[in-house]
Amino acid sequence: MTKVLAIVPARGGSKGLPGKNLRPLAGHPLLAYSIAAGLQAKLVDRVICSTDSEEIAAVARKYGAEVPFMRPSELAQDESPDIDAFQHLIEELKSLENYRPDIIVQLRPTSPVRQDGQVDTGVQLLIDNPETDSVRGVTPSPATPYKMWRIEDNILAPLLTIDGIAEPFNMPRQALPEVYWQTGTLDIMRTSVIESGSMTGKEIRPFVVEQEHAVDIDHIGSFLMAEQVISSIECVTPSIIES
Repeated sequence: MTKVLAIVPARGGSKGLPGKNLRPLAGHPLLAYSIAAGLQAKLVDRVICSTDSEEIAAVARKYGAEVPFMRPSELAQDESPDIDAFQHLIEELKSLENYRPDIIVQLRPTSPVRQDGQVDTGVQLLIDNPETDSVRGVTPSPATPYKMWRIEDNILAPLLTIDGIAEPFNMPRQALPEVYWQTGTLDIMRTSVIESGSMTGKEIRPFVVEQEHAVDIDHIGSFLMAEQVISSIECVTPSIIES
């Protein structure tokens, strides 16, 4: 049987929006929505919150997540890469519990809008495609990078080129390749990929999320946007597990 672990990464520090992981969103702390998405999934065996904050750990447990150990502070800095924290968690679970999942689902708190069944659909997509290393949530990009520029010595230079099209930045958007923006809604990867030093591997399958649902919280305005979306669609919402 495939062992699937959901990880909710929620460090205590945040310069952009201080305390965002515990900030109330439609009546619940932000991180609770990601915990609920993991608990709701039938194919997920465990939901663990990776955090360096005792306050976050207490709230995570209240909403049903495990916090078997704390994340070291050196792995919870602004510049700390995800891979280091995930490798640490995998190694600790093997050392302390002799537990190693086959698949890991990353549920970022900053993307709280998830619909029922999305996590299971993504996990099943990876299970059904053994040659695939990971599944990543993406959404149609609101702006095409073929009309974006760099500035070099006060001169505009196109960001991207297309073979056979001399000036893609002058073409109608409809004539350009469709592009997708990655969201934090869903990242699913094989544990062996993380152990090899990557968060994605080489073959990544898309999990397309509707643009209006792909909320990424990084400022107070996006909190308001998330509340509007949550109130207007059927999506996974939290409930307190521990009283």
